[in-house]
Amino acid sequence: MIIGLDVGGTHTDVVLLGPGGLENRVKVLTDPTNLFSTVLTGLDKITEKIDPQQITRVVLSTTLTTNAIVEDKLSAVGMIVTCGPGIHPDNYRIGKHFYIVDGGIDHSGREIQSIDETQVMDAVQKMVSDGVSHVGVVGKFSTRNPDHETKICNLIDSYFEKIFPGHRVSGNFSFPRRIATTYLNASIYPIHRAFFEAVKKSLTEKDINAPIFILKADGGTMDFDTSIDFPGQSILSGPAASVMGSVAFADDPAETIVLDIGGTTTDMAVLINRVPVLVPNGIEINHFKTLIRALHTSSVGLGGDSAVRFGPDGLTIGPDRLGPAMAYGGNVPTPTDALFVLGRAKDGNLENAVMGIQTIASEMGVSPEEAAIRIFDETCRLILGKAAEMVEKINSKPVYTVREALEGHQINPSHLLVLGGPAPFFAEHFKKISDFKVDIVPQWDVANAIGTALSRTTCEVTLFVDTYRCKAIAPEENVSESINPRITIAEVRAMAHELLVKKALREGAVPGEFETDVLEEMEFNMIRNFQLIGRNIRIKMQVRPGLMHDYNEITSMINNKPRETN
Repeated sequence: MIIGLDVGGTHTDVVLLGPGGLENRVKVLTDPTNLFSTVLTGLDKITEKIDPQQITRVVLSTTLTTNAIVEDKLSAVGMIVTCGPGIHPDNYRIGKHFYIVDGGIDHSGREIQSIDETQVMDAVQKMVSDGVSHVGVVGKFSTRNPDHETKICNLIDSYFEKIFPGHRVSGNFSFPRRIATTYLNASIYPIHRAFFEAVKKSLTEKDINAPIFILKADGGTMDFDTSIDFPGQSILSGPAASVMGSVAFADDPAETIVLDIGGTTTDMAVLINRVPVLVPNGIEINHFKTLIRALHTSSVGLGGDSAVRFGPDGLTIGPDRLGPAMAYGGNVPTPTDALFVLGRAKDGNLENAVMGIQTIASEMGVSPEEAAIRIFDETCRLILGKAAEMVEKINSKPVYTVREALEGHQINPSHLLVLGGPAPFFAEHFKKISDFKVDIVPQWDVANAIGTALSRTTCEVTLFVDTYRCKAIAPEENVSESINPRITIAEVRAMAHELLVKKALREGAVPGEFETDVLEEMEFNMIRNFQLIGRNIRIKMQVRPGLMHDYNEITSMINNKPRETN
C-alpha cells in the first residue's frame, strides 16, 4: 500500500492506495503557522487501523520550502565565492554574508590562480561571529573542475553545521544561477531538515518502515534521505503534484491545460500528448533565477476562497485569501459563497454565504443571485485569461517537454483538465464560456495526492570529458576518473548512462521501471597555438518523470476515464 500526501494552501490531502485502488482518503485543514503539525495529523489519520507492515511506500509533496522563499523567511546563510575569467562575482551578490576570495579556474578546468586561504579563513571568522551555521561554496567553472570548491569545503568543514558545494547542487552551466541555487539550498535547509525529522519521527512511532520519498519540482520523486542534501529539489513540488495527478487522464494526442483550483490559488500547467512542459533553464521564484529543474507551472491568486470586493474599479476577485468562505466561518465573501447562493454548494452555512454576497450585491445595485452569477462568471473568466497568458508566455520561448525540445512548436491547447475541491462547478462553467473540451479529473479533490503517490523516481547526470586532461567529471555525483584520450562519444554516453542508472537506484527507483533520455550531447575540439590538443565532450542524461508502471491498474480502479461535464 502507498501513502500519498499533498500539502495545499487550504487543505492537506492524504490518500492510501492499494489493491482496491483508492483505499482511503483524508482531508485536513492546512495550518500555515504549523505545517509540521498539519502533515503529521494527516499521516496519523490515514494510518488508523492499518497494519504498518502493509505500507510499502510513502510519498510527500510539501509547500514548506516554497512558502519560505515566497514569504522571505529564509535563514541567514553565508556564501564563499571564487573569481575567474569573465564578469566579477560581485555582480551576483546575494544575501548579507557574501564573501569573494581570490582563486580561479578557467573554462577548460585549468587552475589560473590558487585559492587565497587567508581570505577564506577571514570570511569564516566573520560568519562564525555572526552566528551563521550554513554555507554555500561556489566557484566559477567548478563544473569543469571542482577542486577549488572541494578545497574550501575541507578548510571550513569544522566551523559550520552544513556546507553546500555548488558543483554538487548543480552540474549545469550558468555561474549566477548556480550561486542562487546554492544559496537557496543552504537557506531552506533548516526548514527542510525539521520537516524531515518530524516525518521520520511520526512514521517511526507508528512502526512504518517503508521507504519515504518527496516529490520534486520536475514531477519525479527523490528518496527522502537523499533530499536532506538537496532541499532545493522540493521547491514547487506542490504544483508538480497537480500535473502528475492529471497525466493519466489527458487526451493523447492532444495539448491540454491542467487547472488545479484550490481555495487560495489556481495552479496551471500544459501537457503535450500527456507529457508535461519543462522549464529548460531552471525555475525562477521570487527574484531568484535557479538551475532547479522543474515542470512549467504557473500559480495565480484565484481560488474558491479568494476575497471578493466591489469598488470604483468594479468587481475584483483576489488575489488574496483572507480566510475561509463565509459559509465555512470566514468574514469575507468569496466565489465559494457565490456557489452557495446559486444552490451549487450545499455543505456549509447558506445564511452566512447569503449575508456575504448581499454586501457585494448592495454595492453593485443588483440582487444577491445576480451578484453571485457575476462573481462566479468573473472568477472563471479570470482563470481562463491567466491560462491564456501562460500559453502565450510558453510560446514566446522554445517549448521543452520532459522528453525533448520542440523547436519552433507553438502550443494550441484544445482540452481542459480540471481538479481541486470545486472542480465540478468550475468545469461546468468553463464549458459554457469557452471552446475547450472540458473534463474533470477522477477523484478531483484528492487527485494531487494520488499523483504524488504514483510518481516515480527521477534524476539527472551531467558528465564532462576533457581528453587533453584525460579526465571525466560528473560534478553532482562527486565523480572524477581518468580516461583514455581516444575515448569515443559512444563510450562517454555509456559511462553517463551507467552513472545515471546507479544514481536512480540509489535514490529509490525500481529496477526496470524507469526510462532514460539523452537531454544534451555536445563535442568540441580544443585548439591551442593553432593545433588540435583534445576534445571537450558534455552529455546530460535523465531518468524521465512519469507514473509508476502499474498506475494504469490503480487509476482504472479509481475511474479509467475523466468525468465529462454535462
